[in-house]
Amino acid sequence: MQIIYNVCILLKCKINKFCLNVLNFLKKIIFRLPFLALTMLFVPVYEVGAQQVGDVLVNEILFNPKPGGADYVELYNNTGNALSLVNLRLAKVSDNEITRLYPIADSGMLQARDFVVVTTDAAYVSSEYTVRHPDKMVQVASMPSYNNASGSVVVTTADTVVLDWFNYTEDMHSRLLRDKEGVALERRSYDSPTQETANWYSAASTAGFGTPTYRNSQSREFLFVDNDFAFSQTVFSPDGDGYNDLLDITYNLQLCDLAANIRVYDARGRLVRTLARGALLGCNGIMTWDGNDDNGRACPRGSYLVVVEAYNTNGASQSWRRNISLVRQ
Repeated sequence: MQIIYNVCILLKCKINKFCLNVLNFLKKIIFRLPFLALTMLFVPVYEVGAQQVGDVLVNEILFNPKPGGADYVELYNNTGNALSLVNLRLAKVSDNEITRLYPIADSGMLQARDFVVVTTDAAYVSSEYTVRHPDKMVQVASMPSYNNASGSVVVTTADTVVLDWFNYTEDMHSRLLRDKEGVALERRSYDSPTQETANWYSAASTAGFGTPTYRNSQSREFLFVDNDFAFSQTVFSPDGDGYNDLLDITYNLQLCDLAANIRVYDARGRLVRTLARGALLGCNGIMTWDGNDDNGRACPRGSYLVVVEAYNTNGASQSWRRNISLVRQ
């Protein structure tokens, strides 16, 4: 009987010890719940991946590299959350149909409002352009081939949700460029539609013709909108007959602290006339071209390009271009 009694006492102690351990564990959890809940409020919640059109945007593309070089595509995270690179794809397109998906990375995140550059040759891009953030370069084994004349840059999710689709042509480059090899095409605004032609322009020569991994050289702060500048006509005939002899460029601006260069180029991209150089525009005014070049000689009939480059004291700049025709009898 004594043996049975001792066994019962021993079992009771072990059970009590087990219960006590369970209670202590629960007390710790209950005590820490408020702390855990509070901590969760300050831990960033990341999206697993991009979800819808516009989450990730095509921001810059080099589709015509120098001989021996490689294409690159820069993507921009247009959300306030970090997005998984694992879920992103570059898509090959044929006849406006996606025919193949190319993974970008098997790990890593694209941070909010940040960039990633995808290329098959990171060493070439780094040697040819200023790469301020090498950690934002991703080298892949293969990616879509981008034609020099025209093509499509498409970014999707792993399950083919199209996030952005950009149909580019070589004509989107500046007409002032004689050689477009090695010049990247940059997006100017994240708010404007991807396919809006005016939303793309050649990377500035002062930036080395490309800005992989950082803010585009042609990224714009809207200083004016197109209709702030207006032509009296788009066809004029400076022949002295009193009818459309002058081309008037009028402007009416919301910001009155802009300076501007206003130049006229011929169809071959040659500068023929400077109408303003560092001129303070004020809120409104008018600039006039009489059809002569800077040497006072009459320009021949043909197509011309008027380029307005406006800038403010903060260093923000914006350009505006319009084609006009000069006719003579």
